[in-house]
Amino acid sequence: MVHAARLPKAAGDASFSIVKIDPVALREGARLDEALASAPGFSLYRRTSSLGANPTTQGVSLRGVAGSGASRALVTLDGVPQNDPFGGWVIWTALPPEAISSAALVRGAGSGPYGAGALTGVVALEQPDQIGQTLVDVSGGDHGYRRASAVGGVTAGPARIFLDASDEQSDGWVPVIAGRGAADRPLTLRDWSAAERTLIDLGGTVLSERIGAYQENRGAGTVLADSRARGVQGSLSWVRAPTDGQLGWRLQTWLESSDLANVSASVSANRNTASLADNQYATPAIGAGLNAALRRMTVGQSWEVGLDLRDFEGESREALYSLGSPSGHRVSGGGESIAGLYAEDTQTLGPWLLTGGVRLDGWEDYASKLVQSGQAPLNQHPADRGGAAPTGRIGLRRDLSDALYLRTAAYAGFRPATLNELHRPFRVGNDVTLANPDLTPERLYGLEAGLGGAGRVVWDVDAFYNRLANAVTNVTIGKGPGVFPMAGFVPAGGTLYRRENAGSVNAYGVEGDADARVGRDLSLRCAFTYTQARVDGGAQAPQLTGMRPAETPTTTITAGINWRARERLTLTGALRYESARFDDDQNTRRIDAGAGVDLRAEWRFTASLSGYAAAENLLDANIQTGRTAAGVVSYDAPRIVRVGIRLRR
Repeated sequence: MVHAARLPKAAGDASFSIVKIDPVALREGARLDEALASAPGFSLYRRTSSLGANPTTQGVSLRGVAGSGASRALVTLDGVPQNDPFGGWVIWTALPPEAISSAALVRGAGSGPYGAGALTGVVALEQPDQIGQTLVDVSGGDHGYRRASAVGGVTAGPARIFLDASDEQSDGWVPVIAGRGAADRPLTLRDWSAAERTLIDLGGTVLSERIGAYQENRGAGTVLADSRARGVQGSLSWVRAPTDGQLGWRLQTWLESSDLANVSASVSANRNTASLADNQYATPAIGAGLNAALRRMTVGQSWEVGLDLRDFEGESREALYSLGSPSGHRVSGGGESIAGLYAEDTQTLGPWLLTGGVRLDGWEDYASKLVQSGQAPLNQHPADRGGAAPTGRIGLRRDLSDALYLRTAAYAGFRPATLNELHRPFRVGNDVTLANPDLTPERLYGLEAGLGGAGRVVWDVDAFYNRLANAVTNVTIGKGPGVFPMAGFVPAGGTLYRRENAGSVNAYGVEGDADARVGRDLSLRCAFTYTQARVDGGAQAPQLTGMRPAETPTTTITAGINWRARERLTLTGALRYESARFDDDQNTRRIDAGAGVDLRAEWRFTASLSGYAAAENLLDANIQTGRTAAGVVSYDAPRIVRVGIRLRR
């Protein structure tokens, strides 16, 4: 029997806030990020799902501390980071949900074994260990939507080979409703992904390799504007599971290459015309990593020590434009390396579970450059710089009975700025954001306490406090129309930002979730997060003190139902509500609260063949996703109805 090519769950995990994603949401959804959003602590930088979002806005944050396109949470697939090596965002179309067997959110700074980047937590994804059902899913629907996916595997002696692939296309929707002009276009999508993974039983150890590739092409919502993201990743893992008194270990290495092209346009005030503003025709990047862990488990105790190394190199290559005419060329980029050591110990003393760990990371930014030709020539090569970051976490759990527990935890984490934040300026419509090669790493310090229970209702409620120091924030520099150094011309209705370590963010709140089984055929779930987050701009940005961080809602509520209405008929439904958020650092561009309802019905024709109909945004709600300085509002997808056939063997 081939076991997993990963260490088993750590004994100390029960001391921390970890929520598992509903398997039904994973199994039935077409998009992994939407399935993860069933846990309200999970949020992308902007409200749009990966069906219509630009790749650079698909960064993940947990607990509403403060959204970021660069991700303040680490996403892993069987331990391998999935955050882009250049920008930290996640290409969700590269991770079809059919290929994911389980997903969990580790909420709170995930120092210890997770390392740099796990600032607000970790999204831990796992793939199947055993050859199970072969699955083929084909669907189509409104707005030219088409998708096909397949997952399967074969056994070859001591090896088990897993294959997955997906292909998707959407003609999209025009995100602007009021004031729409001739320059507005749909948010289109065309993507594919494919991966191969092999597990080999070596007699007591397991060797696993995986190679995956993806590409997505998107229309960005206006004439002339689009994006393309593509990449490939390979990983190799060698694992021995620990047994009572015998050491277990993991050796893992990975290599990833990615490239983003992003063309942006400046739209006229009447939205009838547009002109090229920037052509970032390539952002080639390479990331490489190595991690190792040694674990020992005995009765009542478990410890683990380990290390990880990561290195990223990349650059942004841009053709610059002024009022639609070529005005120069810019190349900016550099490298970043991170190395960390950690140790963690867990003790079980009757009903008490105590776990604690320390970690030390060193980081370095190197080979930075900014070379620009044209109207404002530049040739800058900032000096290499670096530092050290000690972090740690401690958790305590007390089982009050077989069905009730109490726990508390404290933690600290850090996140170095990504190459994108350090080096790549970007443009969204008429808004321009400048990079900043002097950014220092973000730090997070937090406390939490939770109470939960298990039985017919599995529930958990947590209170938490987090302080995000050296927060990387897009700070307003000026408003158009006008010509600014580095940025060039910013048109009327546009805003110029620059990334800064703008003081800190203080966030406290409460979160809870519950899953209930009502009889044999009905299950219910609900969850919520309430977060009060405010910026302390300090001396760097005093004008932001008291503001809510951009793209940070106060309240999120989700609910779901799974009902086997008849022997062959299964109905599932989901609701997600999110309170208002702001699209800017100064809280002047309000994005209204929004709620969406999804419904799905599946009819099983035979044991292996079923058909389904699904309606996303069933009530066709106008859910706001953005607001420009000129007051132009963008919206998420309207109602999309799709039908499909699913074959399982």
